[in-house]
Amino acid sequence: MTPIRKTLLVLTSTVALAGGAIFAQQQPKPAGSKPAPRANPKKAPEAPKPKTNNAAEATPADKIRALPGFKVELLYTVPAETQGSWVAMCTDHKGRLIVCDQYGALYRVTPPALGTTEGMKIEPIPAQVGAANGLVWAFDALYVVVNNYTDQSKSGVYRVTDTNGDDTLDKAEFLRNIPGGGDHSPHAAVLAPDGKSIYIVVGNKSELTKVDSSRVPMLWGEDHLLPRMPDGRGFMRDKLAPGGNIYSMSPDGKTWELVATGFRNQYDAAFNKDGELFTYDADMEYDFNTSWYRPTRVNHVISGAEFGWRNGAGKWPEWYEDSFGAVINIGPGSPTGVTFGYDAKFPAKYQDALFINDWSWGKMYAIHMQPDGSSYTATKEEFLSGSPLPLTDSVVRKEDGALYFAIGGRKTQSGLYRVTYTGTESTAPAVHNPGTPEQVAARELRHKLESFHGKKLTEVEQIGAMEGAWNHLGSDDRAIRSAARTVLEHLPVKQWQKQALAEQKPERQIPALLALVRATSVDPFHRKPTDAPEDKALQAEILSALKKIDFAKLPEWQKLAMLRTYAVCFVRMGKPTEEQRLAAIAQLTPHFPAKTIPVSYDLCMALSYLQDPSLAAKAVPLLATAATQEEQIEYARSLRMLKAGWTPELRTKQFEWLLRAANYRGGASFVAFIQMIRTDAIASLSDAEKTQLKDILEKKPEVMSPLAALSAGLQGRTKVKEWKVEDLASKAEQSMKGRNFEQGRKMFGTVACFACHRFGNEGGMVGPDLTSLASRFGPRDILVSIIEPSKEVSDQFAPTVVKTLDGDQVIGRIVNLNGDRVMVNTDLFDPNQQTAVDRNNVKSMETSKVSLMPEGLVDYLKEEEIFDLLAYLIARGDPKHEVFQK
Repeated sequence: MTPIRKTLLVLTSTVALAGGAIFAQQQPKPAGSKPAPRANPKKAPEAPKPKTNNAAEATPADKIRALPGFKVELLYTVPAETQGSWVAMCTDHKGRLIVCDQYGALYRVTPPALGTTEGMKIEPIPAQVGAANGLVWAFDALYVVVNNYTDQSKSGVYRVTDTNGDDTLDKAEFLRNIPGGGDHSPHAAVLAPDGKSIYIVVGNKSELTKVDSSRVPMLWGEDHLLPRMPDGRGFMRDKLAPGGNIYSMSPDGKTWELVATGFRNQYDAAFNKDGELFTYDADMEYDFNTSWYRPTRVNHVISGAEFGWRNGAGKWPEWYEDSFGAVINIGPGSPTGVTFGYDAKFPAKYQDALFINDWSWGKMYAIHMQPDGSSYTATKEEFLSGSPLPLTDSVVRKEDGALYFAIGGRKTQSGLYRVTYTGTESTAPAVHNPGTPEQVAARELRHKLESFHGKKLTEVEQIGAMEGAWNHLGSDDRAIRSAARTVLEHLPVKQWQKQALAEQKPERQIPALLALVRATSVDPFHRKPTDAPEDKALQAEILSALKKIDFAKLPEWQKLAMLRTYAVCFVRMGKPTEEQRLAAIAQLTPHFPAKTIPVSYDLCMALSYLQDPSLAAKAVPLLATAATQEEQIEYARSLRMLKAGWTPELRTKQFEWLLRAANYRGGASFVAFIQMIRTDAIASLSDAEKTQLKDILEKKPEVMSPLAALSAGLQGRTKVKEWKVEDLASKAEQSMKGRNFEQGRKMFGTVACFACHRFGNEGGMVGPDLTSLASRFGPRDILVSIIEPSKEVSDQFAPTVVKTLDGDQVIGRIVNLNGDRVMVNTDLFDPNQQTAVDRNNVKSMETSKVSLMPEGLVDYLKEEEIFDLLAYLIARGDPKHEVFQK
């Protein structure tokens, strides 16, 4: 047994393989289960019965960790038998809370005064409507977005009113049916900043409802250059774009406009004081540890945007030019309610924060926005957390300046909580800072461009819109150029086609050509490429224009936009001629592999499609040398469709990687995705190749233990030294110049950091996300966390010790809840290894203080390798950071 293997075995026996990744279902709503009994709206709720154990109580406030200075109070444990489990919440015109049981009735709640938790008043709402995911008070009425699990004909938007002025909501009017089914259906309702409309948030299971207008050009398609690999478990396999929509609805519910599309399962949304809309979108946990995994993320919902959700491996990366990215990536989780802290009696920083709820991890984050051109960037901060704490919705009640939140969903024990600030900082109303004059001007410019989206314009207005948008197609501000391209896609193509083909500046021509491809195909949904003669002729002109662009001289965003334009052109207009194919290969192949991962990914995909005979020799080595399994999988995904340029040696290495990949770990669909890659790779073989490769094709993977797989990067290395912090700290602070980026990234993979930690959009999720580590810690502190991992263990990543009334003990990470069942992941290396615990049998849940991180991993690295690793962490993975400059 190697020393590193022994180290890992000792560690894991100590912590009983505790921890593991969270692969919880998205949203606190069970699919296919029977609804809870409706509470009788005419009967006053009974006081909760005395509790005998944790199963009948909401998580106690003293088990919830909040930032210093903030106080959390448990106001009410919701009796499940009469009031269900609360998942939606808003305030009414008198500042009372309105809440809804996931499968039952609506309730009106008058919270107790600050300083006491006694005297709360709860009143059933008589109106015959419930099972709400979204609530908003507007236009003297309560708007209710219903997600009915048993009868989708009843799902949709309702307006509830008081018909006789007695302060009782007694009438529910059905405004619009929005069917869907299960967790990914109608969700939230949000009042527009101008007070003239209501925004409706809908998940990706619901089909596009009838709209009177659309800010989104209705030109969507799957747009996969290589064949799509559908979800390995069949989840929503047949669901095609558009999915996950946000609409604007008139107060009477009769007029609807599509605002943005392409979300997975955004549960809620909120406007900031600049009038900008934000949502918190879901990940797909089945994709975890693949290159196409998209973490939960906060999106700035700009007008007319497409956010690129597609089924299976088809999700668009956030750099696609015809999509829009994230303000901030959060990580694995289950997004629920969001709200800004406006009107809260909190320090100014938190008044301006966007509070987002994560159901599965039991966390509420404070997202701190900073204007960035016409859009925003952000940082995240864990505001509060608990285990279990299945957060559903939250609101700020301006009457007392407190933040209220609920837990529940999936028939789990529900509770209502209040957060107040008791610290010493000022809680005076914050002065809104809209940004610098340049940032305000940038937003105003974007809004001006957006004013043309989806509008009926006269011919003169169309010409003015085109001329106004053209100069902004190449803006370095991504949101502005997105708005400008969207203007073009709404206009008649005849007005701007010639100008797009004749444009001489690549920064304007590339987005214009992308718009031209999207706007001219015959099939409006682009399910398959068109063979129309007029499209083929136009394709020839577009490819000729792209051919003239010097790829090497383009900045990264233009390289990516050009590659995307090629891809969509081939998808929608069909295969190129042989002459066109060879020209594209000659233009692109000298640049692979690229200096950045996004460009390398897209080049590999394009060159595989084009059957570049030199690609295999350049890409196959990356299967062995790429630092992360995500990178390796991406190259393998593209290579699976390549038939040209193979040698027996290269083919052997391709299938050796597929055998090795059988030991990689990921989400629930991971194994199926690897099998799909292998199946397609075999299908690309000639009969002669199948004969040559018979032995390796028939070979079964050698299944390694998870520990061996984790330490594989260190195999062949000898121990350098038992490094101590003091051996490196003083020199590290002086040696963070001229470091080697590639070496640092390689070491991050070698010592298995990627196996447990997120960094950027890669890696595991057992440990903390290290992307922003350098913003909080200096070189010495980072070395301490690497060399002495148990010196300080973060509560949020420590395992939970669950003790039962029977005397048993389960150690691991709570990953899912459903009714009284608590799912605990008990294997650090297998996210799908879970043990079910009955909450009625739980005696206690405590946090372990033993770090899950192995000690001694860096003992196999040389001093310079450690410093390169440290530089990689300090630079947040940015090769342009000063630590890598000579």
